[in-house]
Amino acid sequence: MQGLKVSTEKIPESQIVMTIEVDPERLDDAREKAVRRLAPRAKVSGFRPGKAPAAMVRRYFGEERILDEALDVLVPVVYREAVQADESIDPIARPRLVVETTDPLVVKATIPVRPTVDVGDYTSVRVKPEQVDVDEERVEQTLQILRKRSSTLEPVERPLAWNDVARINIQATVAGETLVKQQDAEIQLIEDRDVLFPGFEEQLIGHAKGENVEFTLPVPEAIKEEKFAGKEADFIVAIEETKEEILPDLNDDFTKQVGEGFETVDALRQRIREDVAKAEQERLNDRYHDEILGELVDRATIEFPPVMLDAEVDRLFHDQAGHIERGEQLEQYLATIGKTEEEVRAELRPVADIRLRRSLVLSEVAEAEHIEVTPEEVDAEIDRLVSSAGPQGAQLRQFMSSDDGRSTLRRNLATKKTLVRLVEIATQDGTAEPTAEVGASKKKTRRRALAKAAEQPAAEASPTEED
Repeated sequence: MQGLKVSTEKIPESQIVMTIEVDPERLDDAREKAVRRLAPRAKVSGFRPGKAPAAMVRRYFGEERILDEALDVLVPVVYREAVQADESIDPIARPRLVVETTDPLVVKATIPVRPTVDVGDYTSVRVKPEQVDVDEERVEQTLQILRKRSSTLEPVERPLAWNDVARINIQATVAGETLVKQQDAEIQLIEDRDVLFPGFEEQLIGHAKGENVEFTLPVPEAIKEEKFAGKEADFIVAIEETKEEILPDLNDDFTKQVGEGFETVDALRQRIREDVAKAEQERLNDRYHDEILGELVDRATIEFPPVMLDAEVDRLFHDQAGHIERGEQLEQYLATIGKTEEEVRAELRPVADIRLRRSLVLSEVAEAEHIEVTPEEVDAEIDRLVSSAGPQGAQLRQFMSSDDGRSTLRRNLATKKTLVRLVEIATQDGTAEPTAEVGASKKKTRRRALAKAAEQPAAEASPTEED
């Protein structure tokens, strides 16, 4: 390292502070080169661009401008030289470079390096998995969903009751200003469900076709316009038509028309019970993996540079905003949710921290267990995904076969393998068998109408899982 004196200091959060002192001769040389680079931009009377003497160029720009130009080039160069000379430093992102003094020139580089993770004795982790318990009420709920899909609507002249369908004209005003105006809206009156205006459907119960129903409801907080906030809305609802939902009888004739067809009601119930049990097992598997990882993270000593957490927040923000680019679209998205970008990022930070810690622990266990993914396994995963992609299979194969696509699949498969191994470890005391295939609940497969109906109650009960 010609003309450099370097010292390093390890600081918390996986960072190293490198202090670089540069010999005056190197800075003088950098100044001279800066003068030559600036010369063509100097408008000195009597000289063509780039031909003015160095002294005049210096007076034209001033020593401070020349020093800035010199440092812009010299500082990154001396940093690279210092890092390359120290094989013990492995930067994972750009450093923060600060010029401490210029006489002599001293540069401080705060360098993010690879995180340190100590998972301790991870093989001692024991977590007892939950057993699947199928609630028969969920089976009956699924049967009801299937019946509703085959229901018919018949006009009635009686007052409205729950589960009836009404075609209505709605007008709502707040202090004389229109809040809602909608013609021929068709709604089904479903008890105990969340609606924008709580109590709206209750006001219609007992009224019949041809009636105008007038009532007042508070403006909900979900309506963000300030002029309506905290006020009451006056509704006038004209009931134009009323219909009754007629469900098919639950008998063998009905079951023969469901999905691929079932000979008896009992056969359909059994299939639903199996689908519900499978969905519940997948949900419990995901929760079980979370418990194992949570236990490992609690035991581990983890240190990582702030830049890694910032990158994870960026990924979460990007996903939440629906891959919206910066600019007008992002401003519209933030206005819709009523938050600033800084507020959203602050909310995402704890989630990003957990995700990052779990990812680091998984990587450490994978290395300790010598878990690898072969190219053949990646090929097989591509074939599996393509086979279930239908008409988009060729396009999906092209993307997944790229370097980025294969790298993503390799990481996903390594995660699955590591989780399988952790489940084996956590259950090796003999109290339970390892759970079903890792990540099964995250598979995006095409399901028949019956399977979708069976999963619906489970989906409503499941917490949002992390990828």
